[in-house]
Amino acid sequence: MTAEITAGLTWVPQACTLPTAQQPLRLAEFDDLFAIAVEQSERVSDRHLRLSLSGPDDLEATVRDLAARENACCSFFAFTVTSEAPGNVVFDIEVPAAHVNVLDALADRAIRVRSTP
Repeated sequence: MTAEITAGLTWVPQACTLPTAQQPLRLAEFDDLFAIAVEQSERVSDRHLRLSLSGPDDLEATVRDLAARENACCSFFAFTVTSEAPGNVVFDIEVPAAHVNVLDALADRAIRVRSTP
């Protein structure tokens, strides 16, 4: 299965069961998270992206909620959320080999949104 990356920089895995009308809202949630919280992006392997996030004390709950909702429609994602201190979160995202292109698009989006002035 592949990711659809349109000219508008949206990415949606074909395996996603989220209704089409809700997909732009979910993308906006990821964009908001990336824009305000991503401090560092590390590609641990071709199938593993690690995002270091920093933000308000409730950031961990926000990331866990978003990850749970995303996993409900795109079950191929494996999300791990860890925090050693309020407001500091490590967000690990892993995919099977068949979905590396989806992770590529997500990693690219995290960098682009974060670096947008």
